[in-house]
This record gives sequence, structure tokens and C-alpha cells, in this order.
Amino acid sequence: MLRRAFLQDGLKVAGVASVRLGGWPGALAEGVAEGEPAALKPLAEFGYGDVELAPGRMKTQFDETRAVLLGMDEDALLRPWRLRAGLPAPGGPMGGWYDEVPLVKTPSGGEGFAPGHAFGQWISALARGVAVDGDPASKAKLRRILDLYGPVISGKFYDNFRFPAYNYDKMVIGLIDAHQFAGLPNAFDLLNRTTDAAEPHLPPTALDRDAPQIAWRRATGQNASNDYGWDESYTLPENLYLAAQRGASLPGGGARYRAMAARFLLDKSYFDPLAENRNVLPGHHAYSFCNALSSAMQAYNALSSAMQAYMVGGSEKHLRAAMNAHEMIVLTQSYATGGWGPDESFREPETGALDASLTKTRHSFETPCGSYAHFKLTRYLLRVTRDGRYGDSMERVLYNTVLGAKPLQKDGRAFYYSDYSNSATKFYFDDKWPCCSGTLPQVAADYHILGYFRDDDGVWVNLYVPSTLKWTGAHGARLSLTQSGGYPLEGNVALVVTASKAEEFALRLRIPAWAGLGGQAAEIKVNGLPVNAPVDKGFALLRRRWKDGDRVQLTLPLPMRLEAIDGAGTKNPDTVALVRGPLVLFALTEDAPKVSRAQLLAATPMKGQPVWMADASSGPLLMTPFTEIHEERYMTYLTVS
Repeated sequence: MLRRAFLQDGLKVAGVASVRLGGWPGALAEGVAEGEPAALKPLAEFGYGDVELAPGRMKTQFDETRAVLLGMDEDALLRPWRLRAGLPAPGGPMGGWYDEVPLVKTPSGGEGFAPGHAFGQWISALARGVAVDGDPASKAKLRRILDLYGPVISGKFYDNFRFPAYNYDKMVIGLIDAHQFAGLPNAFDLLNRTTDAAEPHLPPTALDRDAPQIAWRRATGQNASNDYGWDESYTLPENLYLAAQRGASLPGGGARYRAMAARFLLDKSYFDPLAENRNVLPGHHAYSFCNALSSAMQAYNALSSAMQAYMVGGSEKHLRAAMNAHEMIVLTQSYATGGWGPDESFREPETGALDASLTKTRHSFETPCGSYAHFKLTRYLLRVTRDGRYGDSMERVLYNTVLGAKPLQKDGRAFYYSDYSNSATKFYFDDKWPCCSGTLPQVAADYHILGYFRDDDGVWVNLYVPSTLKWTGAHGARLSLTQSGGYPLEGNVALVVTASKAEEFALRLRIPAWAGLGGQAAEIKVNGLPVNAPVDKGFALLRRRWKDGDRVQLTLPLPMRLEAIDGAGTKNPDTVALVRGPLVLFALTEDAPKVSRAQLLAATPMKGQPVWMADASSGPLLMTPFTEIHEERYMTYLTVS
């Protein structure tokens, strides 16, 4: 089944009639209608501390990345800032992109490529971790780091600096997260001082990443060294809108950052054509331009840059831009894994570019950074539209990309690219401490806020991950919902309610679009009895007076299907990936096997292992999810007969 059908087909739950996915007519073909409002106010997020992850891959990744951050030498973290401010800089260098050293360019950036670049992201990740569990070691480290950072804030840092907007953007999110999630009251004042230092080095308005940015910087002497000219001012609005929201009642807060956010929305060349459903993605840097889409939602209700513009300011244009761009990314830019952007670039649709990438590059998807952008975009879109298609998109990227990333190492080795080439392996990036070393800890912390949402009516379950959600009901009951089961390797999900007293609320469960593709239906039981649950835009509704010990069992069929490399299957219909439920099954082989469609679709699980075997013409072919691959060679796509 092709990705187009995956997104647009209806579904059934326990005999309930099919419901077309999507609350907006036309999707990619027609765009979102001018002026069409979101039906209801956005779903609310639960706090980081409201969700406890059970032991498993998500919790392991969170624990491992936090351990790396806690082990960082604080003088080494401050070294680039001190050196650029002309201050003594004790402590050794960290190496890789992070250091302030003369740059020798390499294809991967080189030593000293972006001094201090991930500092703000690491502050952000530590702060979110404090919100998760109140970890005293993380809060103490944050307090020490901010005490050291205050004295080194200086406009000198941004003088003749390669990427002032790129760096400042990360400092904004780090400092506002330290203020809100770690409860450090001086963090917002540090943000105001950082803004005073950085703002003179930012362009007057949003500029595209390459030619316009380079021209402005050369004209103003902002990068006299001329070793790089690009920057990413167009990603700034998301975090500036967040700063405006969180600092509204603080001195130097809301108004300043709201004005700056609006100034850096890339409307003319990006959001305007996207809102008109014109695909301007090709040729753009994939991660940063996907990340910029999150700014649109913040302009409506204070929520990434296109998404933030919608959520703070109510801009229907920015909502249309974000929704249309998401559909373009999924339908014209994505591999079966949900990853996108080979060599970090969006490609021309219908040209066979993704198929060509299988033999031309090992840099298929910038995984931690791309996942971070994708999760933010789909999270905001789901909240505004209440449409399960965005949860489907989120979980595909989760299970097939970042959850299988190699662990971040304390010496700075970081997983950067997923490799979908025809003889692929997992590998670390050439340079230490690249951009993905900053986003992976943020992604791992954000696992706590992706699984559940709420409205005045009840709880929406978006991801099926072993975890416990705790909250207080509308009528005062202390409630929790504990998930367990074998998903996504198996289709069974169990949810158990605990309640201090009985309370009525709605429980909505996401039913993935692919669950209806194999002729079977998802099934739901409450306390062992089958129930018919109406489905609206991919969410099944269970409304009842819930009491302590109530049990919900969800069984999702996991249909096998083949997805062609170009999505529509018109250019290279015989180059396919095998997909089961949300999981791509990767072939553990160094050589292209001889295999038919029927042989792949008939692959059977091996007892007690997360491995499937297809009886290929060339011999037994083992296949497994991305999370199970370590040092083995693998192939994502196979040519079938």
C-alpha cells in the first residue's frame, strides 16, 4: 500500500463505519480553505512531570543523554564564550564543532565550525529533565552554568561570528526553559542581556538561508572572515513567540519578543506560497525549513516558527502553510521511514530523486535534528486540528529513525545521519559535538510530552508507549492511566485506570490509518467486553464514568504492505520497503536479494525474536526494525519482481 493511500484511506473500529482522515478538505490537492477556522481550541499538553516512562528504549535514551550532559566540564562549556569575550578561559576544549579555534573547513564542517552552538540546547534539555523528575543534580548544574554564563555575555561573541541567528535561537530556548522548567529566576534576565548582545548582529528581517543571507552579511560586514555566509534567521520566531508568552509579565518580556518574532517570519518566499499550496520546498535546507514551519503555529495561540505564528496570532495563512507543507513533506519528500531530506536537502518531486539517493549518498536523514523538527510540527498540528494523521506521522518517524539512533557519547561522538543506501550501516558523524548532539537530548526529554494530550472533555492517547500518566480530573479525582503491551512489535495495548473516586471523562485512542488497510479492524474492549467506539479523524472515543481498576484493551492489526520509494509508485514501483504496522522492516543483507512482492509480504516472525524471515529466491532473508540494528549491514529498499 502506498503512502498516499496510507494517509487518505479510512478506517474501521469494532464495526464502526469508516471515517475519512483529516478535518480539512482537499489536503494536498486543494490546500486548506481560506479562512476556514480550527474547530476547537487547541488540545493542551500535559507537563513533563505528568508522564513517567516505563523501562524501555525511550527511557534509556533519556537517561543516557542526560548522563552525558551531567558529565560535561563546565569550564569547557563556557570556553568559547569566554574566549570570544576576551576573558581568561580555563579548562580544556571540548573538540569538534563546539570549540573556538581557527576553522579548517571539511565536508562535515570541521573543528571549530560553530563555537558554543549547542550550549542553549543542552541547557534546555537539562531544564526539561528537571521538569520530568525534579532531578537535583540537573538543577544544580544548571544553576552553576547560568552563574558562569552571566559574566561572559558580550556583543563581542557575535562580532564576525559565522552563525549569529543560529546560535541565538538556541540560547533563547535554553534560557526560557531554564526559567520555566527548572525554576531559575535569573534565566530571563540573562535572556534579555543575551538579546541585547545578539540583536545588533541579526538582519532587519527574515532572510533565506543562502544567497539573500550571504549578500546581507557581506554588505554589512557581519562576516568579514567570509568562510561561511549562511544563517537561519527564519527559525527564530518559534522560540521568540515562546519567550513573549512566558515573559509576558516580566520586565523586558512579552512585547519585545513578540515584535522580534513577527519580524523574522519568512512570509514572502516561504509561508505565503505554502499557504497557496505552492511547493517551494525543493532546494531548501531540509531540517531548518521544516523547523521553521513550527513558527507558523505560534502566531495563533502561543505555542514551532510557522506553527507558532498561527497559535499566537491566529493567522490562518500560517496554519495553511504548516498543514500544506507537512503534506508535501510526507507525500513528496519522505522515505518509508518517515525520514526526509537526503544530503539535508528537499528534492524536486516526481523526478526519482529519492530513488537516486539510494546509490548516491549515505546521508539520508539528519535524524535527531529532523526528528526534533518533525515532532514539534506534528505535535502542534495535532493539537490544533485534533487529527490523528499527525500522530501517525509522528510515530513513523519515532520508531523508524531517532529511537534507533546510536547513543550520544561523552567524548562528543554523535549519531547524525540515518543511512538508507543500498549497503547501509549505522555510523557516528565525522566531527564531535555536531548539531544533532544538541537536539537528541531535547528529543529524549520531549518523549514525555508526545504521548498524551487533554481538553476539557478528557484525555487523548496519541502514542502507545509503556508509561503512566497522572492528572487531576475535572471533578477533583486523582487519576492515572498506565500503558503496557508489546506495541509496536505486537498489536496489543493495555491501559489501566486508577482513580481516587469514580469520574466521568472521555478517553480517546488514536487508531492509525494503516490499521484498516489489511481487511481487519481494530478492536477495543473495556473490562473484557467489546465496545463500539465512534471514530473521528483517527481517534476512537470512549466516554464513561471511569472507576479504579477499569481496563481498556486495544488490539491493532499490523498489516504487511509494500511502499514504493517515490510514494506514488509511478517512477520506481519495483523499489519498495516492507512495512508492518508503523515499522519498516530492514533487510539484514550486504547484497541485493532476489525476492518477489509475494515473498516479502509472506515474511513470518521468528519465535522469540524481533526478526522476520522472507523466503526469497536467493535464500532466507532476515528483516528487523531499525531499533534492533547495531553493527549489521542492511537495506531499507529492495527491488522486487
